[in-house]
Amino acid sequence: MIEFSVSKRLHGADGEINLNVDVALAEGEFVTLFGQSGAGKTTLLRMLAGLTVPDCGRIAIGGEVWFDSEQHIDLPPQRREIGLVFQDYALFPNMTVRQNLAFALADKKQGGRVDELIDIMQLGALQQRLPATLSGGQKQRVALARALVRRPKLLLLDEPFSALDAETRIRLQDEILRLHRNFGLTTLIVSHDQGEVYKLSDRVLLIERGRISRNGRPAAVFNDRQVSGKFQFIGEVLAIEPEEVVYAVTVLVGNQVVTVIATTEEIAGIAIGDRVTLMAKAFNPMLLKIK
Repeated sequence: MIEFSVSKRLHGADGEINLNVDVALAEGEFVTLFGQSGAGKTTLLRMLAGLTVPDCGRIAIGGEVWFDSEQHIDLPPQRREIGLVFQDYALFPNMTVRQNLAFALADKKQGGRVDELIDIMQLGALQQRLPATLSGGQKQRVALARALVRRPKLLLLDEPFSALDAETRIRLQDEILRLHRNFGLTTLIVSHDQGEVYKLSDRVLLIERGRISRNGRPAAVFNDRQVSGKFQFIGEVLAIEPEEVVYAVTVLVGNQVVTVIATTEEIAGIAIGDRVTLMAKAFNPMLLKIK
């Protein structure tokens, strides 16, 4: 069990907020932190990692206390059994792929773990190359391998796919899910991609203004209600174009752009950039195998 009850006063573009989170993660869960920028998601990851000190609270992993403001306990990051993958990879530019992995080892006698991760992540052909010579997807694979080399109890991922193209993002999502299961990890990810959240997550923590406003499975968190017999998707309005008597509304759903027809009444109050629920009362889907 991973338990954290922490508070931190934050100063953002929208003013001051008080990040106040009290939650427990079961061992082996894959949990997403979801919410608008500035809600406190990355700060929460940094507090778990020991990179940011909470104003008050407690963090305990499997009975081991990592932080306790009352008992004046604050383990440094190197003593916390975490793996952390940043959005910008944070690889050492003057080290090869192998050296980046080896540097993360707490016990240099356990060098076999480097070989194991290089094999698992298929980095053998890249192990002597410097980060500057790698693609974005390759760098992210190295960053993930480095995070896992210490066999962490908790894997923290801060929007790890946001800078990648759609094909690479999907491939690495599959890779993370496979590693999460094979290594028996407890994983906490920050994401703004609802398709990604549905694909990866056992549970979603929706954070608004520093507090968890919803906590549950993706379908329960993102839909105000479950409607039997209907398909529902959450999307962002990209364009609204008038036709003869209706409007063509372009909506981004996950990584896909779709266009739907709407009446004047249906688009009333809707503007470009709004988040909308796309529903179909009658829907006859077709399944086509991707070759």
